[in-house]
Amino acid sequence: MNVNEAKDVLTIEAEGILAVRDRLSEEFEEAIKLIMACPSRLIITGIGKSGVIGQKISATLNSTGTPSFFLHPVEAMHGDLGMVAATDVVLALSYSGETNELNALLASLRERKVSIVAMTGAKHSTLASFADVTLDVMVPKEACPLGLAPTTSTTATLALGDALAVSLLKRKQFRAEDFRRNHPGGSLGERLKVDVSEVMLSGEKVPRVDITSDVSSAVQELNDKNLGAVAVVNSDDILEGIITDGDLRRLLIQEKPLDFYEIGNVMTKNPVTINKDIMAADALSIMQSKEVTVLPVVDSQRKLLGILHLHDLLGKGEFRFLI
Repeated sequence: MNVNEAKDVLTIEAEGILAVRDRLSEEFEEAIKLIMACPSRLIITGIGKSGVIGQKISATLNSTGTPSFFLHPVEAMHGDLGMVAATDVVLALSYSGETNELNALLASLRERKVSIVAMTGAKHSTLASFADVTLDVMVPKEACPLGLAPTTSTTATLALGDALAVSLLKRKQFRAEDFRRNHPGGSLGERLKVDVSEVMLSGEKVPRVDITSDVSSAVQELNDKNLGAVAVVNSDDILEGIITDGDLRRLLIQEKPLDFYEIGNVMTKNPVTINKDIMAADALSIMQSKEVTVLPVVDSQRKLLGILHLHDLLGKGEFRFLI
């Protein structure tokens, strides 16, 4: 294929997307409202190339704040239909609208009163008759010169799926930090661009004991929270110190019972702390320079707000200092 032929394909597919855009109507808004009102999940289904497109749409929805999963029509009819609840919304993909396996599934879903949104190039098809809302993805022609292989039609379906995902993202006020939270396996650089407040542990997840507690209580909290350190606070939740696994190991070799020690004499007083508004990258630099793996997060009065572990910055399995 020479360059001009490639340009022709891209032009045909671009024209297909524009044709779908120009026909968008209030039904798109109805689909958005139906999905926004769904209290559970959006289920994507389709077979063949439509199924492949459906899997990609599902992945995009999941990463942008709309919980979804892909359901294969054949597997659904052999037991996986049990994954679908009456409160779910189904997005069904078929350009012809006459895919037997898909329509058999949709007939069962209608009996269960499941809401259905169809994406099809045939508004008067069997698929459309099952749907509460039908989104028209008809294109002028396929890029395939034989008119057989789904090309323009699958591109247009994928693009309309992206339009759904982005519209839902905006309705839900999904933020960049939400996206990063859904991508903990992303690049380290992206994970470190957020404020400490977005990655720190807070509330009941923070290991803490009162300064009047005994050392055994600190050991129990260390075991329960499994972060390698426990913050010591007073009755106003002001940070007084920190006790680490290493501190306790040093106590154990003294051959005295733990209750022999007062917690104030065991903890490290005035530990290194950070503010919740500093960048995660700066927190990592502090950990590296101080050779610590846990940092209490406090306000200007040293009230404990949370705790940051190296794992929260680097991710599990990447537990190492950067050089």
